[in-house]
Amino acid sequence: MKITSIEIFNTNLPLHRPFIVSYDTYYDLPSIVVKVTTDEGYVGYGEAVPDSHVTGETSASTYAMLEHDLAPALLGQDPFQLERVHERMNAIVKYAPSAKAAIDLACYDIIGKATGQPVYKLLGGAYHETLDVPCVISILEPAEMARQAAEAIAEGYTNIKIKVGGDPTVDVQRIRAVRDAIGFEVPLRVDANQGWRTAATTLRVLKQIEDCRIEWIEQPVVADDIIGLAEIRQKTTIPVMIDEGLHGDKEMREVIVRQAADLINIKLMKCGGIFPALKLVAQAELAGIGCQVGSMVESAIATAAGAHLSLAKKAIFSNEMVGPLMFSRDFGKLTYENHQLKLSDRPGLGVDVDEAVIRELAVRSVLIS
Repeated sequence: MKITSIEIFNTNLPLHRPFIVSYDTYYDLPSIVVKVTTDEGYVGYGEAVPDSHVTGETSASTYAMLEHDLAPALLGQDPFQLERVHERMNAIVKYAPSAKAAIDLACYDIIGKATGQPVYKLLGGAYHETLDVPCVISILEPAEMARQAAEAIAEGYTNIKIKVGGDPTVDVQRIRAVRDAIGFEVPLRVDANQGWRTAATTLRVLKQIEDCRIEWIEQPVVADDIIGLAEIRQKTTIPVMIDEGLHGDKEMREVIVRQAADLINIKLMKCGGIFPALKLVAQAELAGIGCQVGSMVESAIATAAGAHLSLAKKAIFSNEMVGPLMFSRDFGKLTYENHQLKLSDRPGLGVDVDEAVIRELAVRSVLIS
């Protein structure tokens, strides 16, 4: 089987309401969709959701990388030969993980369709029975975050994740307000998205919220401060998760050697797709580190890919595949019931991609053949 064409669509997906994290406020999010076609008639869809604050990629740079570099180099390649596909992409550019992820996801979609299997079965089959998703709450005033958290619990959510990373004093108020609103039976995850910057600030905050029983603190320091993260882990009893600071094997090795984290947040857009994500899961499992699969807030396409990975691997105890719940428009439909994501058993990613919506939302597109 050979890749005969790759069509690239540069789009923006609108959100139901602004998504506010420590480093930015989003009213819509970029999504670059790729459609990979083979000589045997199989079509696979992939997606890149770049974040300039995390991967160093923009929507424009990702589109250009796919159009001018990656897509032309992959024409004639066999999508089943994932090791070669990634080697070829890595030889062209060292980083650009979300651009590579788009190709990777499309290849898995093709492999699944060609073999008649959903992607999770290609990864070892379903280990987990369910995929529970949390309610994720943006940085807002403490009272509003508490209100949204209480409302989410009333709707049936079983765990809450809140974004912090602004003024540390107000962040303490946010965490306490949410904990008071939901009680102590509901797991509460806190994500600072690098906003507390240093180990010293983080430790001051954590000291003040020790009695809030948070499930874990995620990426409190700047992404490349793995030494600082290790110091936090040594000085607090609260589990520490690394997110923006973990991209691929290089950072994973440092996290293990420095014993810098209890947990890792794997995102397909940070590591380059499912194939490299599997390597991170294996390394984490050997080191006794728990895994979560997170999201850059992705459409049904990349969300399904992350869900297939989450379903298949024992070491992945948590997922945050919530993107489709946050968009007012999407390229496909995933099923959420009782705050669980229900994957299809259809071949490939199992998403009926609506190309009409892609073409409607595309600000530009190109066919490479």
